[in-house]
Amino acid sequence: MKTFIIDDDPISSFLTEAVLQMEDFSKQIVTFSSAEESLNFLTENMETNVPEVIFLDLNMPSMNGWQFLQALSPHESTISKNCSIFILTSSIDLSEQKMAQEHSVVKGFISKPITEEHITSIKRNLAKVAA
Repeated sequence: MKTFIIDDDPISSFLTEAVLQMEDFSKQIVTFSSAEESLNFLTENMETNVPEVIFLDLNMPSMNGWQFLQALSPHESTISKNCSIFILTSSIDLSEQKMAQEHSVVKGFISKPITEEHITSIKRNLAKVAA
């Protein structure tokens, strides 16, 4: 499985990647420090290189997580076939959790830091989808 982490905070990205590795979550983890960079990569490689999971931070400079999702929306049907996006944010705003549900490709809303319990839950959900 391939996983993308999209987060401008290097410490947060490092911790997320460390937990994913400890939990043997993914064979390949790619980290992007900007939403634009990841969006460009995804749109250029839409047919061949979409990850199974994306962990997306909401609060980033230049292009935030909401803008990323909006820019991705024309491709959402292609992306959602093979990819699940999990919002991974320091925000605990209930309105943001509701906004996340408006995007079919968003499968969860996780408050940082990610934990092994989150990973176990995500693995269960991905297994249900695959079955």
